[in-house]
Amino acid sequence: MRIRFTKMQGAGNDFVVLDETRARLKLNTAQYRFLADRHFGVGADQILTVRPAPNDSLDFEYVIHNADGGEVEHCGNGARCFVRYVRDKGLTTKDLIRVKVQQGEIELQMNADGRVTVNMGGPVLDLPKVPFNSEGLAHNLVNGCEVWHLPLNTHHLTKGETAHANVAAFANVAVVSMGNPHAVQVVSNVDTAPVSKDGPMIESHSAFPNRVNAGFMQILSRDAIRLRVFERGAGETLACGTGACAAVVVGIRMGLLNPKVDVHTHGGLLTIEWQGAALNDVSQPVWMTGPATSVFEGEIDVPELP
Repeated sequence: MRIRFTKMQGAGNDFVVLDETRARLKLNTAQYRFLADRHFGVGADQILTVRPAPNDSLDFEYVIHNADGGEVEHCGNGARCFVRYVRDKGLTTKDLIRVKVQQGEIELQMNADGRVTVNMGGPVLDLPKVPFNSEGLAHNLVNGCEVWHLPLNTHHLTKGETAHANVAAFANVAVVSMGNPHAVQVVSNVDTAPVSKDGPMIESHSAFPNRVNAGFMQILSRDAIRLRVFERGAGETLACGTGACAAVVVGIRMGLLNPKVDVHTHGGLLTIEWQGAALNDVSQPVWMTGPATSVFEGEIDVPELP
């Protein structure tokens, strides 16, 4: 089957975008994985699919598959590319659009400067809804924010490594969902943080039944952070939109950040704003602003895969 696609990126987080507004492609998990493969397919962190709106109050449906082929709840950088795509393809002329995602609805705003602002919805702090199972885990409070002591499974160490070889025995994480689960920890320097070692262990920790995105946040000032994220089903990416939102929410709740923060990732700059703590209302939406760029378009033959 030959399909058309558009390759896009938002702050270095890269995507293959598919148009299913006229007909479903009916791809399976293995075919999504093929498209994301950087050697045999197109190559991407996620596959984004544009579908017709399920009702008249919405403009589109937005479906996301990770590089491992599994469908996921949300992707913030992808959401910005989504609105750029539907505008560039003439699927809408609106500056503000509403789309369905797996677990709700979001608003996307095209700005005059070409950047895109996304209403990411309010953070989810209710642990069972993240979901996160805290049974048997110790925690402490930082400015009222729960920080959980997550034991890491050292059987993932390679031969010759020990639990002291740049792999923490515990990860001290704050837990939040931005439509998908995040475990965020504060580190002194993201360049030396053990992202590749601890990230997989946090991602697959038994306390997270749906796995989790692992964020490593360095505080630069009350208005700026650096961030690396080991994404569930994708590994470390150049940027993670929901991860940036989660990190800023955690930093604000810990009393470390102001309501509006610049997030510096390897892929570029995102601006995150959340007034929830200032207004004493955690249901307040998180707003994310950042770039969205088309890279190239093409066609590819997708093989029949089991």
